[in-house]
Amino acid sequence: MRRWKGFTLLEMMIVVVVIGILASVALPRYVRVVEKGRSAEARHILGLIRDAELAYYLDFDAYTNSLANLAVQVPGACNASYYFSYAVAGAPGSFTATATRCTGAAGKRPGGPSAFVINLTPAGVLGGTAGFV
Repeated sequence: MRRWKGFTLLEMMIVVVVIGILASVALPRYVRVVEKGRSAEARHILGLIRDAELAYYLDFDAYTNSLANLAVQVPGACNASYYFSYAVAGAPGSFTATATRCTGAAGKRPGGPSAFVINLTPAGVLGGTAGFV
C-alpha cells in the first residue's frame, strides 16, 4: 500500500481561511498606524513653523503670513517628498499655520481619505479636521 505525502484540499482551505481572518484584523490597524505617522510629519513641520514665527515676532514685533519670510524650509505646495502642503495666514497680531493633505497628482498621495487640515495657533493650540488631530 502506497502512502501519499502532502496536504489535503481541506487542510489548504483551512489555512487560507485563517490567513484571511488574520489579514482582515491586521490591515485596519496597519492603516491607522501609517496615517498616524503621516500626521506626525505635519505636526513636526507645524512646530517648526511655530518656532520660526515666534522668532520672527521677536525680530519684527509682528507675525508674518509668508513662509518665505521664515528661516525654515517647508514645502508651500505639494511635492514628491511630503504628504502635506503648508501655509501661514493671519494678521500682524496672530497667525495660523495650516497643513493640508496632498490629494492631487503632486506629492505623496494618501491611501485613504482625501483631505485633512491641521491648524496651529501662536499659543500652540493644535486643531483641524476631527479624528485627524
